[in-house]
Amino acid sequence: MIRRERILKMLLVEPGTPAGLAKRDPTWKGGDEFAQLSEQKLRGAAREILQKGIKELSDAQELLWASDTHALLVVFQALDAAGKDSTIEHVMSGVNPQGVQVVSFRQPSSEELDHDFLWRISRALPERGRIGIFNRSHYEEVVALKVHPEWLEGQRLPPGKRGKQFWKGRYDDINAFEHHLERSGTTIVKFFLHVSKQEQKRRFIARLDTPGKEWKFKASDVAERAHWDEYLQAFDDAITATSTTWAPWYVIPANHKPVMQAVVARVLVETIQGLGLSWPEVSDKDRAANAEARKLLEAEKE
Repeated sequence: MIRRERILKMLLVEPGTPAGLAKRDPTWKGGDEFAQLSEQKLRGAAREILQKGIKELSDAQELLWASDTHALLVVFQALDAAGKDSTIEHVMSGVNPQGVQVVSFRQPSSEELDHDFLWRISRALPERGRIGIFNRSHYEEVVALKVHPEWLEGQRLPPGKRGKQFWKGRYDDINAFEHHLERSGTTIVKFFLHVSKQEQKRRFIARLDTPGKEWKFKASDVAERAHWDEYLQAFDDAITATSTTWAPWYVIPANHKPVMQAVVARVLVETIQGLGLSWPEVSDKDRAANAEARKLLEAEKE
């Protein structure tokens, strides 16, 4: 337990401290006891831990659903090919589909551009009792648009400078928005899946070489790869500015997918368990009705 808490604390970006992405190791295998394992043995050990996490998450999600007092919003951000889709698929594989919704935000529509950048986010939030997953999110507005400020021209914003204060204003808006959600019963946890540039290249080539996977590859991904350092800096700035006590960021090493998935599952389990939820209480009236119903069931002839 102590070791687990230490690892999660290491992956957490403490509020008010730099994210320090450049100093975080994407190849991390989960700690000293796994460092010397072969890739095959590491995969097996991580999958065993993941399966336990999936079961615990299923139980935690059922309690979240039954209590109907909180929602959980999970934000995934990453550079291309870090493993967002596969992480969502594996980690949520044991959860009741009725209690989960996954939203992927694409290029804003004309209607969405006629509103502020958080409007479409508000419309996609999970209701109480459910887990909402954002596969990319409002953070694209302070990452992709910071790397490509020319894209701001399509947002129909009032005239003004788009410098440091502009981005600080967006960070402040996000923090205020997330704080409002937390006070209203939506718990937020945010993951940056941290893949290395070398591993991204390997995965891109693997997609091109694997039948049935090439459709995942886009030539434009290579063009964006040329902005690697800019993206990493934009993520670093955004995570540093928006990792708060009410909506923390975790930087998860992503070169070893099973390890990444096991860690994500553990964070989600502990986040729900930390809400102090309890099963709905049965009233005396309902308990009496249930006792009568039991009598009727037991009196039935086989």
